[in-house]
Amino acid sequence: MTARCYLGVDLGASSGRVVAGLFDGRKIELKELHRFSNGPVNVAGSLRWDVLRLWSGIQDGLTKAKQEFGSDIASIGVDTWGVDYVLLSKTGEILGQPYNYRDPRTDGIMEKAFQRVSREDIFSSTGLQFMQINTLYQLIAMRESNPQFLDMADRFLMMPDFFNWCLSGSQVVEFTNATTSQCYDPNTRDWSYDLLGKFEIPTEMFGEVVTPGTKLGQLRQDVAERTGLPRLDVIAPATHDTGAAVVAVPTELTGSPNWAYLSSGTWSLLGVEVQEAILSPRALELNVTNEGGVDGTYRLLKNIMGLWIITQIRESIQRSGRTIDYSQLVQRASVAEPFRSLINPDDPKFMSPADMPTAIREWCREHGQPEPETEGQLARCAFESLALKYRVVLSQLEELTGKPIEVIHIVGGGSQNELLNQFAANACGRPVIAGPVEGTVMGNVLVQARSLGEIGSLSEIREVVHNSASIKQYEPTDHSRWQEASERFAKYM
Repeated sequence: MTARCYLGVDLGASSGRVVAGLFDGRKIELKELHRFSNGPVNVAGSLRWDVLRLWSGIQDGLTKAKQEFGSDIASIGVDTWGVDYVLLSKTGEILGQPYNYRDPRTDGIMEKAFQRVSREDIFSSTGLQFMQINTLYQLIAMRESNPQFLDMADRFLMMPDFFNWCLSGSQVVEFTNATTSQCYDPNTRDWSYDLLGKFEIPTEMFGEVVTPGTKLGQLRQDVAERTGLPRLDVIAPATHDTGAAVVAVPTELTGSPNWAYLSSGTWSLLGVEVQEAILSPRALELNVTNEGGVDGTYRLLKNIMGLWIITQIRESIQRSGRTIDYSQLVQRASVAEPFRSLINPDDPKFMSPADMPTAIREWCREHGQPEPETEGQLARCAFESLALKYRVVLSQLEELTGKPIEVIHIVGGGSQNELLNQFAANACGRPVIAGPVEGTVMGNVLVQARSLGEIGSLSEIREVVHNSASIKQYEPTDHSRWQEASERFAKYM
């Protein structure tokens, strides 16, 4: 069979890409066509996304796709991070420069929200983990600071839905990203209109929610003319990057909660695939989240700070005038003293500190631990703390599902970090299967292929991933030392 080409637009917090997925009926081969930078832009003390620059980068990528693959291209789909959004007026104008989720305007907003609606009621209506970055608190903050934009808004679009609008004119919101907002009700499988109304957030701007694999329309005529492409199908994959990555977990156990996934990148998202959202009082107490997946499934998971901490350590080192790459940082961590200092990676101090090493040292000092002094000690502290947090969350997931978790699949860029993968296996006492690195893009393009009839089921998608990806397994070791460390770590939770 001649390989058919599916285009995946994959936008992350630091870069965006246009990637070709070449599917021959058994394997998927990925080819990166264009990469462009992304990142928060500081404007008058606030953090924003430059969505017009991202759209320009996407169009450049589409032009390159046409030049290389021409008539073999079948469709295009977009995935991005969650929680952030764009507001459009009736005439299609962007209302304000879209905010970055780390913008400080949501500091303290959750506490104000709880004065109006209880945590229990918010959770029962949304099933989402409480984080100040959630769309709900961003909208409440906008109601306080920029109410005119909410009053003028005709359509609320999550970030990938905005780029789908740019591509096709579609104004719907895809399910997996909608469920990251804390504005969606898993009980009714629709927007949580009553909850939104209690916060005086206009509900008319919330459009139809569609499932992964929905055909959104054809490429706009003007975009086709600029890029040279035909009027391709624009398809919504699982538009939340973690939702797409979970599609590409190469498990043979689809439908069973006895395996866990860890999408490892800027955030570490650790969870299990379940058939219904879990909204119990214990789920609220543990502050887990229920985010949407493919085929109506839910991803019961916890957001953990992730490799953001390592990224910020490296940036601090580079600001001081020294050059260091990630592999050097990992190597120095590997030979540093074990378990010297531990942190709670989800402490708010690590969300957006002015300097990450300073924040880590202050945290350790406040908790009676030696301060990390060297680059290796800083990185080792972060890696060990992340692995121990995985252990805590894994136990919580087992409690909520009542099922033992036998294996952990790590996907995403962090699956290349052999030190952290081994630490995760050691801390959790379970085998870790790492790969694919490109899980998000694989999930994106293979959902497109299924939408066009090339693949029949989620299980078949995962079989294709297994046929296509490089996979490595890590077995747990050094049980007693990690057990001792976990007991100490528990004091910091």
